[in-house]
This record gives sequence, C-alpha cells and structure tokens, in this order.
Amino acid sequence: MRVGVLERYREWLPVDERTPPVSLLEGSTPLVPSRNIGPALGLERLYFKCEGLNPTGSFKDRGMVVAVAKAMEEGARVLVCASTGNTSASAAAYAASQRLRAIVVVPAGEIAMNKLSQALMYGAKVVALRGNFDEALRTVRELAAHYPVALVNSVNPYRLEGQKTAAFEIVDALGDAPDYLVLPVGNAGNITAYWKGFREYHQAGRCRVLPRMVGAQAEGAAPIVQGRVVEQPRTVASAIRIGNPASWEGATTARDQSGGLIDAVTDTEILQAQVLLASSEGLFAEPASCAPLALLVRLARQGRIDAQSTTVVVLTGNGLKDPDAALGNVEPPVELDGDARALAKALKL
Repeated sequence: MRVGVLERYREWLPVDERTPPVSLLEGSTPLVPSRNIGPALGLERLYFKCEGLNPTGSFKDRGMVVAVAKAMEEGARVLVCASTGNTSASAAAYAASQRLRAIVVVPAGEIAMNKLSQALMYGAKVVALRGNFDEALRTVRELAAHYPVALVNSVNPYRLEGQKTAAFEIVDALGDAPDYLVLPVGNAGNITAYWKGFREYHQAGRCRVLPRMVGAQAEGAAPIVQGRVVEQPRTVASAIRIGNPASWEGATTARDQSGGLIDAVTDTEILQAQVLLASSEGLFAEPASCAPLALLVRLARQGRIDAQSTTVVVLTGNGLKDPDAALGNVEPPVELDGDARALAKALKL
C-alpha cells in the first residue's frame, strides 16, 4: 500500500509523535529506465526520476509536507511563500487539506498560468508583486519575521528534509546511488537536499557510492555558473528563473564535495530536450525539468559521461504545468473534412 513521505521515511525525518500526520500520498514516484535516449547517447543505464507524478505535479510536495506538518506542530495556521509557480501550488494544496490559510506571493507576469490556476483553485490568497522572484522572496521573509505566518519556501530547513527523500527512493530502487545525478538548479534547494539524502544513506551504509551532482541552470538565469547575482533573470524555464538562489552555498557545496559540476544551457537546448524527451520516451516534463537532459546530451556528446555509468535525470515537474512553450515547438493539428479518404490522403497512408 502506498504511503506518504512522513510515514515511509519517518526514521530519517525530524518528526515525532507530536507531528501531525499530514499526507497527500506524495513521494514514491517512478524511476523510469530510458528506452531510446540512453542508447542514442551511448549510455547503458540512464533513468528518469518522474517527480511530476507527485500530487500537485512537482517535486515540491516532498518538502512541503514536512514543512507544513512542522508548522502545524508549532501552532501555525497561516502559510506564506514566494513562488515561480510550483511552490505556490504545493503550499496551497497542503493548506487546503489541513484547513489552513495560504498566502502566495508571485512575481507579476512571470508565472505559468497553469501553476497559478492551481494555487487559486486550492483557495490560496495570491498576490502578484511587481518585480522578480528574488524580490518576492525578500518580501515574504520580512513578513514572516514580523507577523504570525509560517514561511514554507526552501529557506525553511524542513523543506529540504522532505526533498532529500527522493535520494532515498533512488537508492532503494537501484540498490545503490547512481554515478551521476543530473537535475535543474533554480533556487538550489533541491540539489542541496539530494546531496544531503545521499550522504545520510551513505553514512548509514545504505549505499556504497556517492553520485557526482550535476546541476543545470538556464543561460539567462545562471548566477552560480557566472559567480554573480543576475538582477534580471531571463529564461523560458520559468521554474528556474531565479537570479539569486537562496541555497547557493548548498549547491556549490554539493557540486564541490561530489566532484560534479553546474553549467548553463540555452533556452533552445532546453526546448529541444523537451521535445526529445516526449517524442523518444513518452515523458512530458516542463521546460525547467528538461534543462538537465539538455546538459546531459551535451556532456555525453563531448564524451564527459562514462558510458558504463548509471545516470539519473530528475524531471522535477509535469509538462502540463507550463505547456505554452512546448506548443510552439510542435506541429498544430491538421483540420480536415470528416471522411476516411481525406484523412488517409493527409496522412499519406
């Protein structure tokens, strides 16, 4: 029987008998072996961790369930977050399930409508703040410092505690850690959390090896790659359109301790990877999720990934979160009169 993160990995999380049993049955997402992209790149063991199958369609649910449970344990009744989309949906969903109030602050005009619709449907109070995500995060941090609200962004350490469980699942599925873990880097909490999870399992003897952590940023929003804050981040991958990551230090620590790397890919590479993933593997992921695949394709073609290695690409969000970018890269439907002969002719049967 499927259980949520709090129950499945209770011994690895900062919870006890006082912690409310919050759950939307998050986690336990599939690790799908590549049938076509891996062989085409000369990689024997390539897998995709499909986090878009969490309850609200992204990896955020893993950390949110722990953050919300701990906030409730401490008596909070109001949750607040800044978001580029996925965090807002997750916070609002868990708030609704627990009869809490959710306040979501998003950068005006910078959030995918499908993600915004989730937060609204779950009943959150959504405020569109003029400016970018970094400014929205500064605002909610100040709000939480002076008013009785619980901040549930990834600066909340309980978020990372929940997100590390994805690393546990990968090891549990493979029997060991992969050689490479490739994932997108926006606010950088996820790469920090995965590294924490792999290290904890390694220290407990649950895995023999530690993976090289490989992070992908978008070229127009690559502060870690450039080594400086990006004041006006730009990228089609809205989920990683962040110019000053809150977990910057955690990301560089994960990169350096693991012997990995963080590099940038162009929007063109991201969108090409999105089409490749969907058309070759039957997996539809939002643009930010395809940044790591774009980087992997480049590294593999440069011979920088061992063909005998085990590699996992983390697909952090479902493609239906942000379909507009994808629709510009595929052929539109063909309109015909409704008879079989016209259909056969159009399809060249």
